[in-house]
Formats: sequence, structure tokens, C-alpha cells
Amino acid sequence: MNELEPASEPMRLNKYLAHAGIATRRDADALIAAGKVLVNGERASLGMKVSEADTIEVMKGRGRRAAQPRAYFAYNKPRGVITHSPGDDEKDIVGSLPPELRSLGLFPVGRLDKDSYGLIILTNDGRITDRLLNPDTEHEKEYLVHTKLALRPSFKTHMESGVDIEGYRTKPARVRIAGEKSFAITITEGKKHQIRRMVVALHNEVVDLKRTRIMSIRLGSLGAGAARAIEGAELEAFLESLGLAAV
Repeated sequence: MNELEPASEPMRLNKYLAHAGIATRRDADALIAAGKVLVNGERASLGMKVSEADTIEVMKGRGRRAAQPRAYFAYNKPRGVITHSPGDDEKDIVGSLPPELRSLGLFPVGRLDKDSYGLIILTNDGRITDRLLNPDTEHEKEYLVHTKLALRPSFKTHMESGVDIEGYRTKPARVRIAGEKSFAITITEGKKHQIRRMVVALHNEVVDLKRTRIMSIRLGSLGAGAARAIEGAELEAFLESLGLAAV
């Protein structure tokens, strides 16, 4: 029997199952409709919401889904690989993983656009999705960026104080100039194509963008397309910063 972790806040059941890495929302609805999802021991219904007070279980075949140990990996997404929902001629992260990792039910937390590369956290622990991605949590993410043109003298000041990107002003950031056309930036939010849009707003263009850190997890020397387990003290520190225990 697999008793899934309680939802951290009320949410639709299909969304919860997607966050837990059980299925896509559409497939989750199919599982619910087939009577293979139980909430507090009772057959779930489409559209229902679940919360911390609920016990959620998923059936497989005639029995209940076997428990899967929680797993956490740092993955170096190569340029050209899609994070989620690839098109016909595209490949995504999960489809690019070796069979031994796919068998763990891993899914990427967050995303990097197709032309960007670097650190993505892979896990089968649905607890961390909202805690890591919720914009109110302000967890740090660090990037190394190369631009088409030389950086202006005022670039660092403007980037750090916030940039207007199509009507939204970004939160304060930290910037370290690394070269005539390169800089490192640490942000605590993740609007779509945010860094690229910030650079464009300052009359330049990103030609290379790599994510090097998410909170305490660093990319380090991990090769493109490679993954390493997050474990031991590194895992404990990461989960503790999310208010979770390594169980």
C-alpha cells in the first residue's frame, strides 16, 4: 500500500497526484474515474479537493500501488532538452533519463527553457514542489549568463534594484560581473524567461544561460545530461530548509 504524503494546502486531487509524480493531471482524472484513487479509504470523485487532513492512496491493477522510496537527484539539463511536455520532434528530461532512474518515478521540479541548461532537481517526492516553487518562499537560484553586447556601467545597479519587464517589476537580485559580456545573478523568483527579459529590457541579449545553484544544491562539475544523487548531509540541509524531514 502507498499512502501518499498529505497535501500541504487544499488543492484539486488531480493536481496533487501530478505534483506527487503519480500521473499527469489528465491521467490522474482517468485514475480517479476508474475508481483507483482512495481518499480516506473511500473512492475519490472527479474535481474533489484534498488537504492535510486527508489520506490519499492509489491503486494499481487489483492491488494498491507499491510504495516507492523517496529519491532526490541533481540533474544537468542539456541545451535543447524540454523540461515538460515535449512536442513530436522534441525530447524531455524524463524521456532522456536512463531506465534505472525512470523506474524511480522521478519528475523535474520547476523548469528551464529549451535554450537554457544547467541544474534541475529531480525527485519523486511531491512534498517539495510547492515548497520550492511557491513565489512567496523566495528560495535562491543562481545563474551564469553571457550576453551579446558588452555590459553597460549601470547594468549591475539596474539588475539588482529591479527591472520592469512588460509591466512587472522584478524583485531585488544580486549580481556579480564576471567579464565584459558575462555576469552571475541570484534571484528569488522565476517568471517565465525572466532573466532573458530583464537583459532585453536593459538593451542587451542573452546568448548563453546556465543555472548553477538552487538553494544549497550546486551543479558543480556535473556533466551535461548526467545526474547525481542528493543524499546525506546535503539532503538533510536541503529538506530542512524546506521545512521537511529526510524520511
